[in-house]
Amino acid sequence: MINEISFPALGLDFTINRVAFSLFGLNIYWYGIIIALGFLLGVGYINHRITETGFTSDLLFDCLLWAVPSSIVGARLYYVAFRWDYYSVHLNELLSTRSGGMAIYGGVIGALLAVALFGRKKRLNIPAMFDIASLGLLIGQLIGRWANFINAEAHGGETTFFLGMSINGGAPVHPTFLYESLWNLVGFLLIHTISKRWLRFRGQIFLCYLIWYGTGRFWIEGLRTDSLYIGATGIRVSQLLSAAAVVAGASLMALCLRRGVQTLEQLWNPHADPRAQR
Repeated sequence: MINEISFPALGLDFTINRVAFSLFGLNIYWYGIIIALGFLLGVGYINHRITETGFTSDLLFDCLLWAVPSSIVGARLYYVAFRWDYYSVHLNELLSTRSGGMAIYGGVIGALLAVALFGRKKRLNIPAMFDIASLGLLIGQLIGRWANFINAEAHGGETTFFLGMSINGGAPVHPTFLYESLWNLVGFLLIHTISKRWLRFRGQIFLCYLIWYGTGRFWIEGLRTDSLYIGATGIRVSQLLSAAAVVAGASLMALCLRRGVQTLEQLWNPHADPRAQR
């Protein structure tokens, strides 16, 4: 439960217990606490800006009742699907997540699907919902990656880079959790500014998120040693998805700016209401 983590070139050493405390005999892990903190801060940010979109706090929390369980299920299904060679012979572990086995891409996909279904049911402007959700996701992702630091996981291969991280006395490796956290922090600051000053159409922030996160994740995933692969192809699932996200985001962005639409939905439905309200 305890990891010795150091950054030799920086002279930093940490002794980290994965267990934060015990409650009624049940261990409460820092991993869950950090993920919860990222979620709460993300929701807090969204709630702070919710009226700018034409939505309300009540609508936000109603949507979260759909999105939260969907993201959890999506994160687990995604991981299990691409590790089916293991889970097919360990069916008793399908629902066991205390030892890991959650994929962030699956969580994001699950959450966005739930938001889209909720928006369709309530007849809301779904691109506008995706915009504000994207900024909340970036906050959750930049904080949530520090849970990987606590667990000494999701790192890259050996490196001589000055940020190299040693785990329990091993050779320095790429701290990919840190790279992604910093990338998402810069992305949040940049996209937040765009949302305040250069918003041209509903859905623009979501497309910026796809392009920014996809670009960073494609590069960072190539450094990691724990990637999920498509069968025996050697193709990293997250890199493939990241490339698709960047291409789709950039293509749709160019089309929207060229046609001067007010909402992303007008690309396939010219009569779509650009307003965020019901």
